[in-house]
Amino acid sequence: MTRATRAVIDLAALQHNLDIARRAAPYSLVMAIIKANAYGHGMVQIARALHDADGFGVATLDEALQLREAGIQKPITLLEGFSHSDQLVKLRLHRFDIVLHNEAQVTLLEQSPGVPVHVWFKIDSGMHRLGFNPQQAKSVYQRLLTCNAVKKPVALFTHFANADDRHDSYTKTQINTFLTSIDAMAISPAPLTSMANSAAVLAWPDAHSAWVRPGIMLYGVSPFTDSTAADHDLQPVMTLHSELIAVNQHHKGDRIGYSGTYECPTDMPVGVVAIGYGDGYPRHAKNGTPVLVNGQRVPLIGRVSMDMIMVDLRNQATARIGDPVVLWGEGLPVEEIARHADTIGYELLCGVTVRVPYEYRHH
Repeated sequence: MTRATRAVIDLAALQHNLDIARRAAPYSLVMAIIKANAYGHGMVQIARALHDADGFGVATLDEALQLREAGIQKPITLLEGFSHSDQLVKLRLHRFDIVLHNEAQVTLLEQSPGVPVHVWFKIDSGMHRLGFNPQQAKSVYQRLLTCNAVKKPVALFTHFANADDRHDSYTKTQINTFLTSIDAMAISPAPLTSMANSAAVLAWPDAHSAWVRPGIMLYGVSPFTDSTAADHDLQPVMTLHSELIAVNQHHKGDRIGYSGTYECPTDMPVGVVAIGYGDGYPRHAKNGTPVLVNGQRVPLIGRVSMDMIMVDLRNQATARIGDPVVLWGEGLPVEEIARHADTIGYELLCGVTVRVPYEYRHH
């Protein structure tokens, strides 16, 4: 390895976080959400490590095919469903489950006889992104019951808009809307349902049903706007490492980095770290964003560049070239870095680029 920058993936922490989800919703099956390359952690490796999950959720057919080609045989659900009839051939061949969220999909199934597929019928309970509105749900659901291309029984599905805010009652409204819609459909026996994402797994027990769908919590990130992973006994799965490649002495008044966005308030040592937006470190991280050098916090100074960042080493006077640096993960919550960059932990994890090598550890 010619550069110290690397992402260490702790698979024991991943399993621990899955256990937290199971303890929170002990009577539910777990659909582990591993879309977007498992939130930047490596989809195939994460699927293999999550062997105790009951199934997996991905966004696209390509993601699902990658898992099957890697030998993953558990149920795989396509959360965005399908858009074209030719996709149904692969869906059937590889036994994928699909989320139905619009009438065009239903029509394609009616026009494409073949091996029945298992579907999740998505009701828009209030997020207003994908799904059938409650007023049309009953009539469309009846079409599925007479469609030979659909495996029976049909399961039902919804997604929450504000579950990450534990003080917002809108999640309760969505739960009630979803359950009322099902009651109005007069389905017998009661269908399998799925409502709970990570936030609802941890904070909204009324949303626990046959299946829960933890995503971000599996990777050791809080799904809430007002907490970090440690508040929920979650452990970070990704730790982004690098090292100091220079330690320079600068004078009071010297400006650091592109556009000179930081001015040295005194004579001071400045460290240069081999990480930048070319690796996925957020360019918009502000002065003062914490970085760990030798396990101690130091502040980011100056503008993030493609390959490097600079840090204030005044409280690390003995720091030397080659000393270890952590950008987020163990000892430094990614949620905190995200706040300094005006984004969310999801984006940082998903944004680690292909030039960063990954190391998978089981302890």
